Amino acid sequence: MIVKSDIASCRAELEAHLGQRIMLKSNGGRRRTVIHQGFLENCSSNVFTVCCPVSPSYSEHVSFSYVDLLTKVVEIAFTDEELEQLLQQDDG
Repeated sequence: MIVKSDIASCRAELEAHLGQRIMLKSNGGRRRTVIHQGFLENCSSNVFTVCCPVSPSYSEHVSFSYVDLLTKVVEIAFTDEELEQLLQQDDG
């Protein structure tokens, strides 16, 4: 069971990485994995947002809840090595 303190600690951990590069792996449905790459933009009380630059003139903003992280619906990586480990988990 997820309790309020779990969400608070998850948020605090992410707040330490505000402005840093982040990569997220999520389920896109029908056995498809979606990878978002961008910068951790904001951590509010229930969700965090990531700015994903698509082109020099357009950025996509995606948001996820902390519960998504705690239930492993979304997995995050801050380095290329961490992302590689996440992607290898799908293969193994």
